[in-house]
Amino acid sequence: MGEAVIFLGPPGAGKGTQAARLAEELGFKKLSTGDLLRDHVARGTPLGQEVKPIMDRGDLVPDALILALIREELAERVILDGFPRTLPQAEALDRLLQETGTRLLGVVLVEVPEGELLRRMLRRAELEGRSDDNEETIRRRLEVYREKTEPLVRYYEGRGALRRVEGLGTPDEVYARIREALGI
Repeated sequence: MGEAVIFLGPPGAGKGTQAARLAEELGFKKLSTGDLLRDHVARGTPLGQEVKPIMDRGDLVPDALILALIREELAERVILDGFPRTLPQAEALDRLLQETGTRLLGVVLVEVPEGELLRRMLRRAELEGRSDDNEETIRRRLEVYREKTEPLVRYYEGRGALRRVEGLGTPDEVYARIREALGI
């Protein structure tokens, strides 16, 4: 039976960094929809051409495209970084995990204050030259997160799967909190 961990939290919370470390240490495959989508954009694939204007506006990529991407990448042991983002995606992911016999180990919510998120993402834009990290787009992404993704907190909390983790501190401190929250 496969296993999955879901990372939730606003853009810039450090989900990607922490998910990558957990994946490496535990032998999971890290699936970051953002990384996968940016890869498709960079390679100019048909999917990349379709999603680039959506991403440049800071809007969410349609569920059908994301689910097709996840299904294509699903492995036996996975960490999902930033997916699902909406309730319909969560419900579809539940069905997909059930179909594949994958057990959900937990949903990690990395919590960081909005001012710190903005600071982190503007710094990342400077360092990495990411066109989707300008202040206007960042604020839009945070607004979209609040509208679309925060309901997932209640959804997974109601299922007993949510693990809240403070995202402030050193990466090692946050990582230790995540391991403790998951009991691994």
